[in-house]
Amino acid sequence: MKKGDETRARMVDATARLLTTQGYHGTGLGQVLAEARAPKGSLYFHFPGGKEELAAEAVRRAAAEWREAVLAVVATAPNPLRAIRAVCELLASRLEASGFQDGCPVATIALEASATSDLICEATTEAYRTWQQLIEDRLRALGLPEARAARLATTVLAAVEGGLVLAKASRSGEPLRRVGAELEVLLGAMAPR
Repeated sequence: MKKGDETRARMVDATARLLTTQGYHGTGLGQVLAEARAPKGSLYFHFPGGKEELAAEAVRRAAAEWREAVLAVVATAPNPLRAIRAVCELLASRLEASGFQDGCPVATIALEASATSDLICEATTEAYRTWQQLIEDRLRALGLPEARAARLATTVLAAVEGGLVLAKASRSGEPLRRVGAELEVLLGAMAPR
């Protein structure tokens, strides 16, 4: 990797971390450059669109990393129904390990900046669409019809995201664990026998 590519990657990684804990408006470019150990001029060289472009790229990177972590858990679950509980456990454990600082890297910025930034709206929409498709694929593998799987995937994603918010707000992983347990039961009841 070239030096410029390394600098760019450090800026994206630093931004993703900061956005997750501080949000869009709480994250300053000076702080990003300091955390990334990047020279001042490198920001607009790599991201001519400034903070907005950098944040959108950071959302994409963080969303892809979460997707990979979720896929790893799903791959080791004994069945698709247990996978949802295992994913909620993973998210609860990560939240607890961070001292309830890190939540969903997409939700934080989506709530704060997607209404005012087309770039950020595109990045958060793309992230959620990718995650929803992952859930939908698993539901179809259970034998659910395509339209039903799509509707349920939205419900599952909304429940997990809501569980993350409740867990962070209450400083307890319990809401996420409850969501995982209930989704397992709900989906089990809906899966064709």
